[in-house]
Amino acid sequence: MKWKPISEAEIIMLINDSYERMNFEQRRFWDAVKIYPEKWKQKPWGNKGKGFWVVAIIGNSVVYYNDIEEGFNRSCYIKYGEIKDYYCNQSELEWEIQVVMDEIRDGYPSGYKAGPPIP
Repeated sequence: MKWKPISEAEIIMLINDSYERMNFEQRRFWDAVKIYPEKWKQKPWGNKGKGFWVVAIIGNSVVYYNDIEEGFNRSCYIKYGEIKDYYCNQSELEWEIQVVMDEIRDGYPSGYKAGPPIP
């Protein structure tokens, strides 16, 4: 099966499905950080699909959907519109939101981040 980038309609459907699974606290947090999905560049891994869909901004980081690996991830950004780091976790949106909430509450990162292939 040939890979193709996820469409705007498909990412919105994924977000809506995740929202239905979120608990009350996750929904409140999500409502504070979400943005309408925007395609942001990520070099080199995002080049083929013309970027990845960013769905939330928290300070200097974004939550984005990696449609190659089919999961939500978080990365920092320096320039608006460009995702700095590539991660390939296959997380549901509500899981990634909970990781961010836990980090804010606890003061340190938790969870696992899978990075790009190593040549």
